[in-house]
Amino acid sequence: MAQTFDLIVIGSGTAAQNVASRCRAAGWTVAMIDKRPFGGTCALRGCDPKKVLVGAAAAVDAARLLSGKGVRPEAFAIDWAELIRFKRTFTDPRPETLKAKLARAGIAAFQESARFVGPTHLRVGDSTLNAARAIVVATGARPADLAFESREHVATSDQFLDLASLPPSIVFIGGGYVSFEFAHVAARAGVRVTIVNRGTRPLVEFDPDLVDRLIARTRALGVDVRLGAEARAIAAVDGRYRVTIDGPRGTEVIEADLVVHGAGRVPDVDDLALDVGGIQSSRAGIHVNQYLQSVSNPIVYAAGDCAATDGPALTPVASYEGRIVATNLLEGNHTTPSYDAIPSVVFTLPPLARVGLQESDARAAGLRFVAHHEDTRAWYSSRRLGEECSAFKVLIEQDSRRIVGAHLLGPHADETINLFALGMRTGTTADRFKELLWAYPTHGSDIAHMV
Repeated sequence: MAQTFDLIVIGSGTAAQNVASRCRAAGWTVAMIDKRPFGGTCALRGCDPKKVLVGAAAAVDAARLLSGKGVRPEAFAIDWAELIRFKRTFTDPRPETLKAKLARAGIAAFQESARFVGPTHLRVGDSTLNAARAIVVATGARPADLAFESREHVATSDQFLDLASLPPSIVFIGGGYVSFEFAHVAARAGVRVTIVNRGTRPLVEFDPDLVDRLIARTRALGVDVRLGAEARAIAAVDGRYRVTIDGPRGTEVIEADLVVHGAGRVPDVDDLALDVGGIQSSRAGIHVNQYLQSVSNPIVYAAGDCAATDGPALTPVASYEGRIVATNLLEGNHTTPSYDAIPSVVFTLPPLARVGLQESDARAAGLRFVAHHEDTRAWYSSRRLGEECSAFKVLIEQDSRRIVGAHLLGPHADETINLFALGMRTGTTADRFKELLWAYPTHGSDIAHMV
């Protein structure tokens, strides 16, 4: 016999937790399923552990930038094994802590793979579960399949985050967040790093002028950034790897001790048998309406990276969509998401951040705007830290004086971008930003000069 729950949630990340906890608090019976350890990508295999590693690299980088300015950097180095032990103090306890929290709330937890065996039924391990009210798919994303030979030799970002030791050399395939962030960490730990990106422009979600500056900074670290170069094959030879690439220089072979996948992610829904559940999907994810409800099976909703929405694949967006779904389940479909002014950051050193429109987007929308773009290496906030890679671009609509886009590169750009996002969400104009009295000297106080 099938076990019946009011709500079945597939996944255990932030979107899943938001839906499950709110519906359980409203008296629904709830089951949560995850084929992996409970906690989701961000807490276990993504944002949180990554930022622990970036924090160590930032400490080393800060000392090196101030060499000859009062700091002796030779005493600063990354002890990788010790750093990974520290990282695990955040990740290792998380699955059991979350399962204990779910148990206290009365949410049944199943650490098994799930697949649809009907519109309302799921096969979970040896059990069958039936949803009386709703099924929410919040399974996140997985690394995209690589279209070349011997891709089984490529390590995932999950594996990089758990390396017991760092090898002498690493090749990162792809030019997105994962490759640049991990390359900056590894390079500062003394690894010889190569990034191979098929396109001529990496980090395409970010302002191209600032990306060019970051590429120059990355190369100055000793990272070999190959653009317009496509990986064609990987061969394992004597415990090392030979990566064949086609690029501007023709066909070349790069040798490395480790090859890491950084070529994008796709919705993790392939093993759910969505077609059996009558659920339409594509490479973009599960097709949903404005209420995040499946367009083909009304009992199913989707949230986070596995849903085909206009929202960027970011943890705060997944959490937000989880709240939207919970509200619509409990109150009936009436709440729709807004994806305006969502900030995003590449946690390189220095970080690269953005919110709102790029120049090309603003032009395509027919906006009349002014772009303020300046190199800020000589500004006090960067110069005192020794950082010479620092710049911004802010787009201001001419008539309304609204800020329609903000792009930052430099120290604390990851925090300062939130102030721009707040201003854009609340309709604060550039003139109002200039009138505000800021704490000084802070990076936030630079905003008045950026607008």
